[in-house]
Amino acid sequence: MKKYVYAISDIHGEYELFEELIQYYDPSIHQLVLIGDLNDRGSKTKDCFLLGKKLVEEQGAIYLRGNHEEYFLQFLNRPEDWFTSYVYNGGKETMESLLHKGATEEYSPTEIALMIRTKYKDLITFLTERPLYFEWENYIFVHAGVDLTKKDWHKTSPHDFIWIREPFHQGKNQTGKKIVFGHTITPMLHGDMETTDLWLSDNKIGIDGGAVFGGSVHGVIFDKKGIVQDIEYQNMKGPWQPSF
Repeated sequence: MKKYVYAISDIHGEYELFEELIQYYDPSIHQLVLIGDLNDRGSKTKDCFLLGKKLVEEQGAIYLRGNHEEYFLQFLNRPEDWFTSYVYNGGKETMESLLHKGATEEYSPTEIALMIRTKYKDLITFLTERPLYFEWENYIFVHAGVDLTKKDWHKTSPHDFIWIREPFHQGKNQTGKKIVFGHTITPMLHGDMETTDLWLSDNKIGIDGGAVFGGSVHGVIFDKKGIVQDIEYQNMKGPWQPSF
């Protein structure tokens, strides 16, 4: 077991920011945990997916499934049903990153899904196999959160592990664990739609600074006792523009 965990969340196709954070990763001492949502909204999903896959296969990183990985897989399974919703939630950027710019106008949803399935078989299998949470010492790492109404949080539904919001944020944490999560941007959790700092409350630690909206990414290093270092990079491409 490594001495530290290095957790990164919600890159959303911002490959340059992903590269910046990975510079701090030392596989000899860090267990890297990617807390999901490497894809959608940003322009370089393909690069983010392939780097995430490489880190798992070559360095033993943990890559958890987020709701946007789930969106992508659901689109591939039922393209005509999911296309409009997926595009609205940032899927156009993912499809065009994997194929080419303009692909979503050139082809039908079924054709797009078929081309992606044909070209990226190994990647799709890899994404399908991603776990929903990771336990380390007295920590739970998860994309969205856990069901705090369950006596045993392990019995949280797959949907809630990747989608839950207010019931987890507002519920009482009686798990005995510190829960590190992404999914909901910290400006929303802080209640001001401005503050991109980590959100800490009731042994819950939100680390999604909303980088793809002009906020920031966090790479957070933990030891058994708590946070050792918070590495934060602001997205300098444009102003803060939350849109969801």
